Amino acid sequence: MFDGKSTVFFAKQTNKSRKNRPAVTVLELIGREQQSDVSTSHNVNILPPYLQDHRFPTIRELDSQGLGMRFPTSGNRIPDRSGTYQPDRCCFFLFLFCHIIGLCYLCSIMIDRPTVDRIMNASNIVEVISDFVSLRKAGTSYKGLCPFHDDRTPSFSVSPVRGVYKCFSCGAAGNVVKFIMEHEQMTYPEALKWLANKYHIEVHERELTTEEKQQENERESMFLVNEWAVKYFEDILHNDVDGMAVGMQYFRSRGFRDDIIRKFRLGFCLSGRHAFADAALKAGFQRDFLVKTGLCFEWENGELVDRFNGRVMFPWIGVSGKVTAFGGRLLDARTKGVSQKYVNSPDSVIYHKERELYGIFQAKKAIAKYDLVYMVEGYTDVVSMHQCGIENVVANSGTALSVHQIRLLHRFTSNIVLLYDGDAAGQHAALRGTDMLLSEGMNVKVLLLPDGKDPDEFARNHSAEDFRRYIEDNQTDFIVFKINVLLNGVTDPVKRSEAVSSIVRSVSVIKDPILRDTYIRECANRTGVSERTLMEQMNRNIYSNREQQTREQQQQRAAVIRQQQVEEQATVPVRQVSKVEQMLMQVIVRDGEKIIFRDVKDEESGQLYSLTVAQYIAFDLGSDNLGFSDPLYVRMLREAVEHSGEENFRAEEYFMQHADIQIASAAVKLGVDRFQLSESLQVKETEKTLCDRVVHLIADFRLDYVSSHLKELNARLLQTKDPEEMTKTMEEIMKMQTLRNKLAKKLGSDILV
Repeated sequence: MFDGKSTVFFAKQTNKSRKNRPAVTVLELIGREQQSDVSTSHNVNILPPYLQDHRFPTIRELDSQGLGMRFPTSGNRIPDRSGTYQPDRCCFFLFLFCHIIGLCYLCSIMIDRPTVDRIMNASNIVEVISDFVSLRKAGTSYKGLCPFHDDRTPSFSVSPVRGVYKCFSCGAAGNVVKFIMEHEQMTYPEALKWLANKYHIEVHERELTTEEKQQENERESMFLVNEWAVKYFEDILHNDVDGMAVGMQYFRSRGFRDDIIRKFRLGFCLSGRHAFADAALKAGFQRDFLVKTGLCFEWENGELVDRFNGRVMFPWIGVSGKVTAFGGRLLDARTKGVSQKYVNSPDSVIYHKERELYGIFQAKKAIAKYDLVYMVEGYTDVVSMHQCGIENVVANSGTALSVHQIRLLHRFTSNIVLLYDGDAAGQHAALRGTDMLLSEGMNVKVLLLPDGKDPDEFARNHSAEDFRRYIEDNQTDFIVFKINVLLNGVTDPVKRSEAVSSIVRSVSVIKDPILRDTYIRECANRTGVSERTLMEQMNRNIYSNREQQTREQQQQRAAVIRQQQVEEQATVPVRQVSKVEQMLMQVIVRDGEKIIFRDVKDEESGQLYSLTVAQYIAFDLGSDNLGFSDPLYVRMLREAVEHSGEENFRAEEYFMQHADIQIASAAVKLGVDRFQLSESLQVKETEKTLCDRVVHLIADFRLDYVSSHLKELNARLLQTKDPEEMTKTMEEIMKMQTLRNKLAKKLGSDILV
């Protein structure tokens, strides 16, 4: 509704133009001589001396001047920012609605407020986010790669002092609860429980009703099924006769210790077709979720069959520690000639193969510590390397790397070493997906183990120090590795040409121009092809890649636009919050508790008061029956006023750590600037300058309001056909233009329209 022009001229005002300027009143613009004849609809006894002669009038005062603004005559009515005015009870119902929404929100989480407060107080945002993102200290904050978009340079900032995070690239921001919600796709109560579990806080919640149990979301139900399944498979492995005789015997044969078995939560599924399904149903789990998680599948006749019967179990544990899927391996004679020795869970709501890496939960801290990750193929490779003391290792389970997996790793490190068997299959595996690794900015090294040994066997025969030393001494750069593999013993010119073209394509996807140039020179020396020829081919590849990326981006952009159009057609348009309204809310969040008027005297009681930023904004806007258009801002202003009298109340801390995640998120976005001066260059704002800024922001808010009403009058004039109505509307427009121009002039704008 508002065009933001007032914000523009407000920003252009000089310090000189604003210095010592009193608050501008509409009544003053109309004529001070008429003030004595106006009866107010508000009790304005509490007024600072600074504003006694320069206060803003009430709605009734404005209406009494015949401005034709269609203001209500009752001081209890609330004007709609659209220019229409609602009955008296609108204000009551708005606040009642906000209260109800807030109560429903808190009730839905089923966690009492003291527990929420304990969780928020105990949660260290740097510690929590470090579980998912590699952070490095930068001044008083921490920086890392943003987990919410394809971040190539650290644009993700975490402030331990304020307890918030902010990405200055994609705009993602919030507190510790919001991070867990967004990163792990959890609901608000789920995120609170996750934090409570991390910090060993007992959660007090009421018992769910039967109806509420039925309404539990699908994701949570599937996670619960998987967690129960892990415990079931572990119990079978350690306590069941068949589990110990078959499953445990297999793990012993691989040399796995008990602590490693428990670390990876390995288990065993009994060989009966229905053993697991019967146990799960008996435990109260629904057939539907057993099928959706992939633990069972259903025949056409309705028979429920265990997917992993007779297999040792390798749980897939996500970055957050939740079990997302399973991998199972056959052990008996059936493995001979069987194409599916390993079976994995199918894709589901909680598991996507291309987004998960086996062992990431157990490895994430070590990856961040060493700034390096080892990539292997299989489950046992990961487990064996952990047992020998190398923990910064993950597996892609024999599938080609996806961009999602690479970006997951990139949050913790930019350095990756591919560890594979030294045979032809290992060489082929090392070549898969590496162009994607290079394009995502990863530094790729390759190591093929000798004598056809896999990482599992090599780790069992070497200590961690020996293994690391061997890797350090024998790893090769990927481009050099690719040259050696593709050109080794190849004499056919056509095949050599194809191999060189493949190598140049890999070099082309590298973002660093210096690194590209270095690789081109290395390739020219090793292949005998002129550097100029290789450079020209590389440039053609780069140009082609950019064209392809541009086409894909355009297609994605078009798809997003189409989706937005569909959503806009399907939903009622939402009124945009004006810039000046955001600025007023911003000052409430940052400085709402600060006093800007002292020793304000109540004329009736003689008592002296002090007015905070929040109190004054609420009072001053209320005297004109103006208010915020955003219901969330209405709630925040109300809470700021309610808590202003508390001794230890700090608006910024209160709102950023608010139990309502919507308020907390809004506060973070309002409270964190994208660009900040260094501490040495910052000028400390005084009480007087803060007061001056608040007063003028309120004046801008009024100007915005008047300007919006003027637009509505002009629109009405264009639609009016009746000559009498046109004349009346034009008179109103002239009055409003005069009022607008005078108000703008008082505020320092030289541009009068």
